[in-house]
Amino acid sequence: MAESDLKRLFIKHAKTLQGLLTRKVRDPQLAADLVQESFLRLAEQQRQEPLDNPPGYLYRTAHNLMIDHVRQQQRRKTDLVPHEALEGIVEDRPGLDEQVAREQHLRRLLAIVQALPERTGQVFRLNRLEGMTHAEVARHLGISDSSVQKHLAKALAYVMQCLHEDG
Repeated sequence: MAESDLKRLFIKHAKTLQGLLTRKVRDPQLAADLVQESFLRLAEQQRQEPLDNPPGYLYRTAHNLMIDHVRQQQRRKTDLVPHEALEGIVEDRPGLDEQVAREQHLRRLLAIVQALPERTGQVFRLNRLEGMTHAEVARHLGISDSSVQKHLAKALAYVMQCLHEDG
């Protein structure tokens, strides 16, 4: 998928997808973050293997991310469970090969992010790596929320293009 295809997909689906997620999670900032994560995962997936139905993948990914978020919120409620009740749970860690592959992938992504224009890179790092919402990034950098979204879309398209070239 070319950068222009990703941009067209973003322009065509981002607002609709964000509206759908906002209705479900009742948090516009969380919905915006889920949309951005969905597009990032689409870009990463396209790098590995071209998809027949990118919009379908995008909506399914957003739905799954929303479900994961809800589950995390529910898990936080179990923090009140006594430690002894959790001792029998077996730790599920990825194997060494998978950890090494993830670290290599992360290093590649960080190198790509460092090549972004300064402001775009700042927006991407604050939102994707430090976990700030769009509104928090906008306030922190003194820019509009729509500028944050435009910088994130630009960063995402660039990351996807670089990952696609590597694949």
